Formats: sequence, C-alpha cells, structure tokens
Amino acid sequence: MGRVDYFDDPAAPRANSVVPSVTVAVRNPAGELLLIHRRDNGLWALPGGGHDVGESVTATAVREVREETGLDVEVVRLVGTYTDPRHVVAYDDGEVRQQFSLCFEARWIGGSPRGDGDETREARWVSPADLDSLPIHPSMRLRIDHALDPTRTEPYLG
Repeated sequence: MGRVDYFDDPAAPRANSVVPSVTVAVRNPAGELLLIHRRDNGLWALPGGGHDVGESVTATAVREVREETGLDVEVVRLVGTYTDPRHVVAYDDGEVRQQFSLCFEARWIGGSPRGDGDETREARWVSPADLDSLPIHPSMRLRIDHALDPTRTEPYLG
C-alpha cells in the first residue's frame, strides 16, 4: 500500500485515525546509523512500525527492527515523542493517520542488515555525513537528528 506524508501542508487531508507506532535509532560501532529504504513512499527512514495489542512498546521496537532489517536489538532509551497534528500520513485505502510515534535508541546485539522484501527495499548502515544525500522526510530527519545529538539529555516532547 502506498502512502504520502504531509507536514504543515494546508492541502493535507484531515486525519481520521491515530495509530501508536515506534521508530528506532540503531548505530554500529563505527557510528553509522541503520536506515531502511521504504517501499511505500521511496524514502529512507529509521526502522519502525505500528504497536500491536498484547505487546509492550519496547517489544514493538525490537520486533519492528527484526522484521524490517534482520537485526536483533535491545532498547536503551527514549529519544522522544512525535505527535505533531500537522503531520499526517495518507494511505491508498483512505486512512489518514495523525502522527503518533515514540522514537527509541537501541543497541545492536546481533544479525546483519537486510531488506524484508514487503516493506523494506534495503536496510543498510549509513554514515551521518551521508544523510543529506538521501531522501528523508523532514519529520523523520528530526528524529534522526535528535537521536544523533550527543548534547540531548532529555527526550523530545512534541
């Protein structure tokens, strides 16, 4: 299913749902960041996805990273909350979600990056110096910047 992200766009459709979700920032020992190339919108992003009934939100983070990239991770901290009502995501089926995402930092404990075929074209380690060369939605870039900022001592609340 395709999707279009709108941010602060007066022409954006009105949201008709809210789905709790997560994104996860994982770095390797070289300081590179794990990113996925999404099939649904062609953009690069942190791995993540929707929270399922019956699991904790940190279990959602671990599951989504494993499903989308093949890596095993352990959640170590909350980067921030991202609930800006000016960011909506429109899907082909008519659903328009208001953003509601928790971003976590996780430690890589095993596995090798790979795309899953369904959602992820590719998963790879990316140097922070190369981020500007990739198409990344501004709301995702905000999460990435917060996760990479060594001066942040508190989670972002937005």
